[in-house]
Amino acid sequence: MKIGNIDLGEKPILLAPMEDVTDIGFRLLCKRFGASMVYTEFVSAEALIRDVKSTIKKLTISDDERPVGIQIYGRDVEAMVEAAKIVEQAGPDLIDLNFGCPVKKVAGKGAGAGMLQNIPKMLEITQKVVEAVSLPVTVKTRLGWNQEQLIITTLAEQLQDCGIKALTIHGRTRSQMYTGQADWTLIGEVKRNPRIHIPIIGNGDIHSLEEADAAFAQYGVDAVMIGRATFGCPWLFSREPLTLDQKIDVLEEQLRINIERIDEYRGILHTRRHLAATPVFKGIPDFRQTRIAMLRAEHADELLSILEQCRERLKKEGC
Repeated sequence: MKIGNIDLGEKPILLAPMEDVTDIGFRLLCKRFGASMVYTEFVSAEALIRDVKSTIKKLTISDDERPVGIQIYGRDVEAMVEAAKIVEQAGPDLIDLNFGCPVKKVAGKGAGAGMLQNIPKMLEITQKVVEAVSLPVTVKTRLGWNQEQLIITTLAEQLQDCGIKALTIHGRTRSQMYTGQADWTLIGEVKRNPRIHIPIIGNGDIHSLEEADAAFAQYGVDAVMIGRATFGCPWLFSREPLTLDQKIDVLEEQLRINIERIDEYRGILHTRRHLAATPVFKGIPDFRQTRIAMLRAEHADELLSILEQCRERLKKEGC
């Protein structure tokens, strides 16, 4: 599958862009374990053009993670165009437009999935961004605002006409947020539309490579994107199983990468989110106090010590 000139191979599996999750350490590990493409945390167009330091830092990428996309969101045409130009200078392989984030602080202000209530502006933003940059532009969105407005089959054609190079569809409406079950039937319908010639990427409720394989087979999508199931599991993209011991090694490496690439304080904050979500420690009895200590650790040595204690406890439990 190709997005513009980016060759992702056959049946690629992509890491979804997620705020406070897809930091550089996590992306590098997901790439190593087999992710065909990764994305940075999504960034605010308004914050970019205001030169907000913390947002600008999110544009930092490494050649080791390529191909890599940067996703932006916003509700203003001029701001999105200017932000896309700033992002282009950071040197990603593509720019993705977020028209799918359902959270209130984004969608409630008319950005992200909020754009599903203003299709003319969504299309205007898309068209203007495509015209403003030389990188491939893609879009990620949802089935519609709610069950009464399932517009994706028509919207896909409209977005394609704007010049995007691929479309990612999350199989839920904005009203669903992340509840219920993702509905892939409309994703498959978009893919089967003979008028659609760009790659269609399916997203939603994929928890393993086996489920991704089934989605390819059943719905014919060109790629599958995995989001929340990767929390604390960068090895999810690997066809080779890892031992619990190896998984703890990976989590420790993620901490070290984040500290080196970001700084100790924020590197620990980013890594703690993954430690809180990882299934690795589920075999430890009475883990609550250890988990609290893990999430309160403020220094690398302290957190690494806790992880080593967890390793020893898992060994004692025969995990």
